[in-house]
Amino acid sequence: MVTELPEPSLRPTPPLPLLVSMTDIAAFAHVKRPVVSTWRRRHPDFPAAVSESSGRPLFDGAQVAEWLIASGLGNAAPAELRSELALFGIIALRERFTAWQLVETVGSLLCLRRLDDRPLIDPETEAGDADLWAGVLRRAERIDVEDEYVLRELRTINAEATPADGAALAHLAEELVEAAYSEHGAYEWLLAARSRLGLDILTADSVTPELRNLLGRLTDLRARLGEGARVTLADPNARAGDLLAAVIADSEERDLLTVLAADPDDRLTRITRRRLLLAGVEELNLDVQTGTDLEERFADPDLVVTQLPYRPGEDRSVIAALTELERVAYLLRPGCTAVVLGPADALVDELKSTEAAQLRTALLRENIVESVIALPGGVLPFRPGYRPALWTLTRGPVHQAVGKVLLADIRAEPLTPHVSTRLAEDVLLWRAEGLRRDGHDPRYGRVVPVADLDRAFRGPLTPPAPPLPVFWSTEVAERPALIAEAEARLERATAEARAYEKQRGPYRGPVLRRGDALPPRTTLGRLIAAHRVTRLPGHRVDPAHLVPDGHHTVLGPGEVTGERPVGGRRIDRLVLATEYERAALTEPGDIVYTLAPRLGLYVDHDGFSVVAFPARILRLNRETARPLTPRVLAALLGAARGTARSPGAVRAARRIEDYQLPDLDPDEVLRFDALLAEAERREQLLRAQADALAEARRLTIAGLADGTLTVGSAPTHVTT
Repeated sequence: MVTELPEPSLRPTPPLPLLVSMTDIAAFAHVKRPVVSTWRRRHPDFPAAVSESSGRPLFDGAQVAEWLIASGLGNAAPAELRSELALFGIIALRERFTAWQLVETVGSLLCLRRLDDRPLIDPETEAGDADLWAGVLRRAERIDVEDEYVLRELRTINAEATPADGAALAHLAEELVEAAYSEHGAYEWLLAARSRLGLDILTADSVTPELRNLLGRLTDLRARLGEGARVTLADPNARAGDLLAAVIADSEERDLLTVLAADPDDRLTRITRRRLLLAGVEELNLDVQTGTDLEERFADPDLVVTQLPYRPGEDRSVIAALTELERVAYLLRPGCTAVVLGPADALVDELKSTEAAQLRTALLRENIVESVIALPGGVLPFRPGYRPALWTLTRGPVHQAVGKVLLADIRAEPLTPHVSTRLAEDVLLWRAEGLRRDGHDPRYGRVVPVADLDRAFRGPLTPPAPPLPVFWSTEVAERPALIAEAEARLERATAEARAYEKQRGPYRGPVLRRGDALPPRTTLGRLIAAHRVTRLPGHRVDPAHLVPDGHHTVLGPGEVTGERPVGGRRIDRLVLATEYERAALTEPGDIVYTLAPRLGLYVDHDGFSVVAFPARILRLNRETARPLTPRVLAALLGAARGTARSPGAVRAARRIEDYQLPDLDPDEVLRFDALLAEAERREQLLRAQADALAEARRLTIAGLADGTLTVGSAPTHVTT
């Protein structure tokens, strides 16, 4: 009897395995590339390679992800591993689809899944690729009749690709949802990978997470929704909806939220519309327009958060930026707030154009400008030379804030979570209560009357002096006492140095020209072979285990080369015992050395330290016939010829075992060691004086610079 096979179109095409290289595995496991080689060598159950490309082994991505989850290795959570695997699958389709098609089509499939409230693929129904894709199209035509979210993109793919390609995208969309547990999380993961897909237009205007966090805090949306009232959020320059998505992310009562948005690019408009719908904004409370105007008949904005369109410096117009800012101000009704990110040359800097100065002054006179903040550079990663600033506007401020503006300048500080929180608290407290008389002054700004800014006219909108809390801080209040303490240390150090010199006499090294034959030469490698010196390895220490107040000092390349202070990094002895069972401590007199980034040598006189790789240890054997001392060996190695690294070289000029040094007689070693110890002691005395003097000088300059200190009569011994 002959058994007929079903038609090919009725049988689902089994998904091909996603092939990943060891570099890919390292990327989504968040480890270095050599770690994957170590896993493959040490773990027999590591998945075997299924293919090869240009001599590189390729692995089944699903098998690798399951192995990482089962073994617990790597630094990525299981959900993140699965999402990365799905994203790798999407990126792998760039040979068949453009980056735009991938982002738009997968986003549309996720949105269709959300609108239809059921999976794209029914696991109980065995259908071929053609039937599966035809079913997806029918659902899109039924649900998105007006083509607001998904229909256009799916029809485009249907016209340009095969049903098998469409079905593959549907499978990958389902895998993303399974990893992220929701369509919203899957879409955010997809958009987070847009730079890896090569979509520069979607990444060029993105801001750092720290700045997004600051913008969200300044809108205070969560507190507004917590009061139970409806809130309308708007962005007239939405682009891909990054700012709106960031502001909404921390709010929970999204059923009370209405969102208005606009952008001239229709593709970006549809991405924003899908993004906000998946974020939880009700379809009836969402209006995203293609163009430059919001649909204000839909609702009046309560909050506006926006980024002024970027223009290159050659084409940037200060007047155009201020005109955009004025347009945002006109959107606000009494009690409403706007947060506007724009170029510092228009929002903060001194203005050269009279017309621009008049426009900015007019905005200030309207009592609508709440705060002006100069932001640090680098908060727009793809525009490192762009200097941004931030304005917050409030129509109808509290009485105590009328006629005044909060000016803040944090350009010299990194936008850390701590700085972001304190700055947002300053602005929100100023918004709620205005000028206070109880001493609670802004920590990052100064309250300046608009009249003073009006008199300056074209002048910059920066604080005229440091924030008032600087003047009343503990550091400033204690500065005179700290200067007096540094001066006292200087006196003691000077007296100690004089007493030492009186006891020992002036420094005169008994150094003479050698009259006999030169001493024989040797190398460090020969000393190690003769067991006069032992070389010991350093240990790989996790930076997360380093604390400033641990029990054991950690000596790495930074400490050995002098780039970090010795004792600044320490490790707790319990952590050392539990996490580093084979770690050995240094002994007094060990020499810690490193060749990267350059030669560094440090004599650990106290011992009991942990040496962090790539630093290593040289330990001297005192029982040999020709013993060396740590000071002498470190000095001779540091003076060895041909040890520097040429510019651009990846490796050192030679191995440390090849360093040549004279093999001195034991008596000469002892005399040399005594001379080095004397020089070292005198250097310590001089350094104590220099450190105390530098501390007193630093504190004095800081006090004079911020106006909290003054100078009385000049010392009589100072010449002018």
